[in-house]
Amino acid sequence: MSEDRTRLDGQVALITGAARGMGECTARLMVSRGAKVVLGDILPEVKDVADSLGDSAIAVTLDVTDVQAWRDAVAAAELAFGKITILVNNAGVLLMDDLLNTSEELYRKVNDINAFGCFLGMRETAPSIAKAGGGAIVNLSSVEGLGGNRFLVAYTGSKFAVRGMSKAAAIELARKGIRVNSVHPGGIDTPMVQAFLPGSEDREKFIGGQVAMHRTGKPEEVAEAVTFLASPAASYITGAELAVDGGATATSGFKQ
Repeated sequence: MSEDRTRLDGQVALITGAARGMGECTARLMVSRGAKVVLGDILPEVKDVADSLGDSAIAVTLDVTDVQAWRDAVAAAELAFGKITILVNNAGVLLMDDLLNTSEELYRKVNDINAFGCFLGMRETAPSIAKAGGGAIVNLSSVEGLGGNRFLVAYTGSKFAVRGMSKAAAIELARKGIRVNSVHPGGIDTPMVQAFLPGSEDREKFIGGQVAMHRTGKPEEVAEAVTFLASPAASYITGAELAVDGGATATSGFKQ
């Protein structure tokens, strides 16, 4: 039988925003594939998720905008499982307003978490990954990192930044054996989206009506893409972007 190169045996992953949604699903999938996982989040529920995964997971309180919190998380990971080999920058926030009403506070908060947090994560974990002999970084951007949308000037800017940083980091870190890619979800049924569209039927109708596949995406589907890019199966993929969006970005912009 051929080797399953999507397995993560011997890998140590640090995942941010892991208390729920795509981060939680990614943590669960990576553990099922053989990885040891450090789940980071500011939400206390992250400990319950880690506990449910047994000895293969620990939880850390991680504010991604805090340099010392990142250093503490890396130290905790190395103490528990050894050098990090996978970083998943998943933590993010979605706040909306039109351009003329977007406050400085809103803009800075969105970009501090989504863009600055991603930058810190790469900078603070790359040395550990390099010492492990290499590995992978997967940064969660968005379909708004591929194209703009109304009321999302702050969010779109932050997600374009994640996409761009991923490419620059991929070039720099390749010599250290570290691959860096971005994943661009769109229309995924997560708690963040549910906060804006609380009714499940309305959510399915609204999102499904805008994508080629006519349905919302599942966080587990994003987790599969993230885990693939983190695995040896993606060994020659770096500096790339992968849309997981039901075909939302396949359009020229003209509605059928």
